[in-house]
Amino acid sequence: MTDEPQGDLIATLDDLVRSVQAMRSLGRRLSVREEKLVALAQARPKPRMRIMEQPPADDLRPQGDHTIAAPASLEAVRAALGDCRRCKLAGGRQHIVFGEGNPKAELMFIGEAPGADEDRQGRPFVGRAGQLLTKMIEAMGKTREDVYIANILKCRPPDNRDPQPDEVEMCEPFLLQQIRVIRPRVIVALGRIAVQTLLKDATPISRLRGRWHLYAGIRLMPTFHPAYLLRNAAGKKPAWEDLQQVMAELGWPLPNKKG
Repeated sequence: MTDEPQGDLIATLDDLVRSVQAMRSLGRRLSVREEKLVALAQARPKPRMRIMEQPPADDLRPQGDHTIAAPASLEAVRAALGDCRRCKLAGGRQHIVFGEGNPKAELMFIGEAPGADEDRQGRPFVGRAGQLLTKMIEAMGKTREDVYIANILKCRPPDNRDPQPDEVEMCEPFLLQQIRVIRPRVIVALGRIAVQTLLKDATPISRLRGRWHLYAGIRLMPTFHPAYLLRNAAGKKPAWEDLQQVMAELGWPLPNKKG
């Protein structure tokens, strides 16, 4: 988008250049004054571009008839979600997994989607990976009740496959509304799929993790998914380094090193 007054000036100068070019094509010689005007037109300023800033977290307004304009609480967001049938995942789920934790949490963890255990219980991160996440939170000196835990998708994809774009399109507005209510200071995105989906960036998580990013105007730290850490113990050290950066950002005391 260009600045409108400047755009009017540029249009006037362009008209001048075209007029002069027409006179030259007819063989007319230009006066000294006309030559100076042509020089001025050719030195016209370039249009300035307005940079559109990302809206802050308190001004998130997801679009669509499945969202609410200004949620007063997580209960209001959950009520708007209802018995969701907005995508094909509804037919295969047992429970909607909305999220749980402190509605005023400073720290929010976001994964990609519920698994089988979560689908059965209707709670996020309750399987083996969830148990490891609980230990990670406790290593930070907190409990699950101190933070908020959610997923991008609220329903389990078949066979735990990756979320599909149409499913993300239906669910992400509700995640944004949750963030708007909770107003966390920091988000930790868990795993490749969650990180790449939220950041709209296909860069490998090994290169995204350990560095700060922004999502909905909030500082976001990518790290490995607890399920990955169960299979790859070598990832635990860098994941802990990521969480230490989060603690430092939040001003939380770092635990004493044992041994």
